[in-house]
Amino acid sequence: MSALLLGIDLGTGSSKGVLAAPDGEVVATAIRNRPHSMSMPRPGWAEVDAETVWWADVVALARELVERAGGQQIAGVCVSGVGPCLLICRGGVPVRPAILYGIDTRATAEIDELNARLGADEVLARAATPLTTQAVGPKGLWLRRHEPEAWAAADGWFSSSSFVVQRLTGEYVLDHHTASQSVPLYDFHGQDWNDAWYGEVMGDLPRPRLVRPAEVVGTVTPAAAAKCGLPAGTPVCAGTVDAWAEAFSGGVRAPGDLMLMYGSTMFFVQELSRPAPHPQLWNTVGVDPGSLCLAAGMSTSGSLTSWVRHLVGDVPFETLIDEAAATPPGADGLLLLPYFAGERTPIFDHHARGVVVGLTLRHGRGHLYRAVYEGIAFGIRQILELLDTEANPVRRLVAVGGGTQGALWTQVVSDVTGREQQVPEQTIGASYGDALMAAIGVGLVPAETDWARISRVVTPDPSTRELYDELYGLYGSLYPATRDHAHALAAIQEY
Repeated sequence: MSALLLGIDLGTGSSKGVLAAPDGEVVATAIRNRPHSMSMPRPGWAEVDAETVWWADVVALARELVERAGGQQIAGVCVSGVGPCLLICRGGVPVRPAILYGIDTRATAEIDELNARLGADEVLARAATPLTTQAVGPKGLWLRRHEPEAWAAADGWFSSSSFVVQRLTGEYVLDHHTASQSVPLYDFHGQDWNDAWYGEVMGDLPRPRLVRPAEVVGTVTPAAAAKCGLPAGTPVCAGTVDAWAEAFSGGVRAPGDLMLMYGSTMFFVQELSRPAPHPQLWNTVGVDPGSLCLAAGMSTSGSLTSWVRHLVGDVPFETLIDEAAATPPGADGLLLLPYFAGERTPIFDHHARGVVVGLTLRHGRGHLYRAVYEGIAFGIRQILELLDTEANPVRRLVAVGGGTQGALWTQVVSDVTGREQQVPEQTIGASYGDALMAAIGVGLVPAETDWARISRVVTPDPSTRELYDELYGLYGSLYPATRDHAHALAAIQEY
């Protein structure tokens, strides 16, 4: 009877857990079957109650999977989650809801202020990443300025995974990857806190101890054990942001590997051979010690498909996919900008808005659904062209996430981008990568162990290339042509 590894991922829409054996065999999976209640109290704000969502999900999933382990030892635990987030706590208890990653755009004035004060070029040089809505630092400055009483009450700050680690072990840590997204608090090249900038932004709020994602940082305390059912003394690894755990699960670990994650948002993680500072992309520390990554993210993908489904009367996704598949490439002349929640990469414009061009009375829901797939694919193509450079070429594209389970979406992306995609056998996602990190952290497997097995390969259909090249040119000109109108309408929406 072998020991098992427990991985839990706290996603944007739901949380998932997996029990795996040291050889990667999946013993049991679980999902927290309730929609996550993300609060949007004002336009551009996105928050989560860490107690009732993150911690409650970990407790529920851990209890279910401990029971399903059937008495087998759980040798290690690792948790990943959405991020980078900013949760301020006192004594481990949240002072206010957590501010989410780049979809929360409240701190744009602080981004401008920090760029002016620190120098945008200097930030890019030292943090290897520009200040955007993805960064933690401006959100900390926003809290200090707009909620000074809450800030004064705090004695620590966390992202989603580090909050759970604190609950399980009592340890105040942050993994290097999440820290590297906490611009401008982290020195990318020295891989340590940037003391001067940390103090300028976060004041006297204590710095978390920096650790590696697969590092054992503590053990489950008796108090946590009583809550979640894990035996006291179970080793706990630091964990990291969900997209990097998912890339780890898919075997994206060598320079030139790139993960394309089909989720509520579309996310990209590329392993690098050398640093590549870029004003439109995020350089980060990777999961493996010494690894470096380049990342990008769109603001909507799976969430946009759900919006269309609700718009047309909550018909089954299978029906919409069948109708979209029966619609010819190009959606009979529809073109869509998927900026329904603003956009991150490549335009970083939280005032951008969705656009559908070419609508006629003959278009139906299948046309609209296909146009969504194609619009997202055109956005993916733009980002891939930024990532794929002579210094760091993309050699292998691994597609992961729930959106890979249907054939049409991945096929449209391959057709639009002209790139082959490898789809792993296990599509559980980040929780599977968490279990592998736990196995490495507790020493059950060597650090280079890779559980990923490719189950299918999606290849481009050359017959669509000419049409999609033409539409891609139109797509590239659509945002500049409609930007002023979108901004004017965004201002009306924010009244």
